Parts: sequence; C-alpha cells; structure tokens
Amino acid sequence: SRLTDPEILETRFPVLLEGFGVRPDSGGQGRWRGGHGAERRIRFLEPMTVALLANSREQAPEGLHGGGSAQAGNAWIEHTDHRQQMLKGRDRADVEPGSVLVLRTPGGGGWGKSEDV
Repeated sequence: SRLTDPEILETRFPVLLEGFGVRPDSGGQGRWRGGHGAERRIRFLEPMTVALLANSREQAPEGLHGGGSAQAGNAWIEHTDHRQQMLKGRDRADVEPGSVLVLRTPGGGGWGKSEDV
C-alpha cells in the first residue's frame, strides 16, 4: 500500500482506512531530534491475505554524532476474536472481515548530543 492515497486504497481494495497519523515520540533524541514515524489502521471488509515487506523492524534506525536511535517499526493484526498477531518485517497472514492491520513505521535517528543544544 505504501503511502497510497486513502481514496485510491479504498477504491482498489475492500478495506477501510480507519486511521493515519503521526507516531508520537518515535524519533531518536538529539540536538536535532529524528522525525516521527507514522501509524495506519486498515480494516478489512472481505477475507484477504496480507503480505508485508518492511524494513527497520529488528534494528531501529540509529542516530548519528551522538544522537539517539529511533523506535523500530512494527505491525500486527487485531483479529475479530480479540487476538493480536504480531507480524515480522517479511510476513503474510490471512485475515477475516473486521480484522484490522496496524502498521507503525520507524522514526528517524537523532543527530548530535542533546546537551549540545
């Protein structure tokens, strides 16, 4: 889905984009703080198979010149029976109508030491 416009995503697939926003505090600390990641919530309206190919899931983006690392990305499925199924960076899962895929992209690493401010 990349950063597909919600209207295009919902027109091409039987899904509803329930949320798309900034992932607060996901960027690394530093003189210049790293950028925040994003979080998207996609509800499935029909049975489907989800395939995920994502980076920075096991190792968070590192800061530079003393800056802190960002938060790594992660993803999971909230099934209709209230189970949460964590997904790896390269994974696939079958979903039923009403299930929600939560995608959280990593933040950016910070730059420089905080005390240099």
